[in-house]
Amino acid sequence: MITRLFSAALRGVEAQEVEVEVNARGADKPVIIVVGLPDAAVRESSQRVISAIGASALFLDDGVKTVNLAPADLKKEGPSFDLPIALAMVAASRTKPFNCDDCCVVGELGLDGAVRPVKGVLSIALEAKRRKRTRVLVPEANAPEAAVIEGIRVFPIRCLKDAWDFLIDEMIIPPFHLDRRAFFDSHRNYEVDFDEVRGQHHVKRALEVAAAGGHNILMIGPPGTGKSMLAKRLPTIMPDMTEDEAIETTKIHSITGLLDPKRAFLTTRPFRSPHHTISDAGLLGGGTNPGPGEVSLAHHGVLFLDELPEFRRTTLEVMRQPLEDGDVTISRAVGSLTFPSRFMLVAAMNPCPCGFYGDSKRQCRCSSRQIENYRQRISGPLLDRIDIHCEVPLVDFRELSSNAATGEKSATIRERVVEARRIQSERFRKSANATNSSMSPRLMKVHCQIDSESTSYLEHAMEEMNFSARAHDRILKVARTLADLAGAPNIRATDVLEAIQYRSLDRKLFS
Repeated sequence: MITRLFSAALRGVEAQEVEVEVNARGADKPVIIVVGLPDAAVRESSQRVISAIGASALFLDDGVKTVNLAPADLKKEGPSFDLPIALAMVAASRTKPFNCDDCCVVGELGLDGAVRPVKGVLSIALEAKRRKRTRVLVPEANAPEAAVIEGIRVFPIRCLKDAWDFLIDEMIIPPFHLDRRAFFDSHRNYEVDFDEVRGQHHVKRALEVAAAGGHNILMIGPPGTGKSMLAKRLPTIMPDMTEDEAIETTKIHSITGLLDPKRAFLTTRPFRSPHHTISDAGLLGGGTNPGPGEVSLAHHGVLFLDELPEFRRTTLEVMRQPLEDGDVTISRAVGSLTFPSRFMLVAAMNPCPCGFYGDSKRQCRCSSRQIENYRQRISGPLLDRIDIHCEVPLVDFRELSSNAATGEKSATIRERVVEARRIQSERFRKSANATNSSMSPRLMKVHCQIDSESTSYLEHAMEEMNFSARAHDRILKVARTLADLAGAPNIRATDVLEAIQYRSLDRKLFS
């Protein structure tokens, strides 16, 4: 007798439906054969399945069980096929027909029949909805994650026996209900705030501009000036994630197993801060079975690279594609995978190896050769892709010790950022652009017109500071964001001057 169930396999950040077929035929001893390009974890499932079926007091006759995972040319990885294989094997041992075409089933089995959580459930639920499956059986711990998707009923499963009794209508399991709006509202909280930062008002202004236009930013200053502290608070002034953005980001974190079991869904923008020893594959993604890297885990959030010159130069250069295109393509012999990676890059560095070059209070111990070598670790093309360069000086003692209010709260700054983003949304409603930083040259001709006074300032800056053509475009994009923050319909001369100031630091240090 042949029975079948539907499950799903992960391919990149997406899922693809897999049909689990079991053919039972008589033999002297029980044998299980798994075919359909399974990896080691799937092949080993036969032993987990037999033990779980026995522990659950379910009937499994002797004989040969051939398990086929279709399509046969798609590699099947991980333990998520344990539950559908076990259910299909038990069904194949019965004489009654078994029909579960409206179901998608995933779950890892313990030897005692308990169902354990698996990765990528959000992607699997989306694929089940696309395939018009109305019921999804998932481990109990994964139910909140799957229930975010509307249009399907999610049933939390604790053990194999419960799943079997539910499918043959001998047990009622209520579908998991999730109040999406209440869930989003209750989890959109940050533990940090901008009013905790003493001083550095001009840096806060630069970060506000970066958040308003989606611009990348580089902070340069001595150790202990608050660069990391400021960077960690940037997500608190960015607009709240939409549900679509949250789903995209959660899918990436789900397939890597990084979701918090207590929350099971990302409602705040991610903040990723990899160490400077990270490899190319760790940053960009890859491996034998390609997975997302840090640039994808920061999708719709912030990627913070502290001590930027300490990263290997080759590692930094691989970021050019995601910075320009917003995604990463990894090619292997079996095919190519694309991971989304639209993030804000926030980088921090010292002005020299010892960190005190240009400091008025502490003497730099580095030679000119050491300083030059240190700065040359960052290429010009990468610097050109960072829109805003901001100097972060030491904070005065009186500001540090003052008990008076130090600045605006994140919520107040976020209101201005949200309004600027709303203006951009209206401006780019007929194009794929979402922010000023991603404007194409065609859109810049329309939306970045400047008057004669501003043109004169920009021309003088280009000649004196030797800016590149890409830097010229970045200045205009930042100026457009400054005008949006001020509610001005056109770019003003003051906007151009402030935008030039945000580009002058790299020429002072690196020319």
